[in-house]
Amino acid sequence: MTVQRMDNVAIVVDDLDAAVAFFTELGLELEGRAQIEGLYADRTVGLDGVRSDIAVMRTPDGHSKLELTKYHTPAVSDAGPRNPPPNTLGLHRVMFAVDDIDDTVARLRTHGAELLGGVAQYEDVFRLCYLRGPAGIIVALAEQTG
Repeated sequence: MTVQRMDNVAIVVDDLDAAVAFFTELGLELEGRAQIEGLYADRTVGLDGVRSDIAVMRTPDGHSKLELTKYHTPAVSDAGPRNPPPNTLGLHRVMFAVDDIDDTVARLRTHGAELLGGVAQYEDVFRLCYLRGPAGIIVALAEQTG
């Protein structure tokens, strides 16, 4: 048996509406929202009394999705520093290819995004940057230049 596809990446957020607005500004499309609770949810995630809201965001090409999750119960667990550096063990970042990195950064700044460093040129192939997005996650952007 082999993997058929990667279905989505889930990100736990504290403000679901703000996260949806952020990723909508980036260019993702809201596929749907749902409330998740019940025994199947408890068993799936290994927690008791799960009650959450999710929003599924889809990339314009339809191939990738983010599942944004806001837990109401049980209380959210803080696994470490609020804004861990890029070299922290675990999920590193989510990267998106964009047409215009400067415009994208400017638009995302209106949603609270902050550059970790700056926009860098990699050879004559890409312009790249890391920025801090909703719930402190690192969102990487890449603009192909060559």
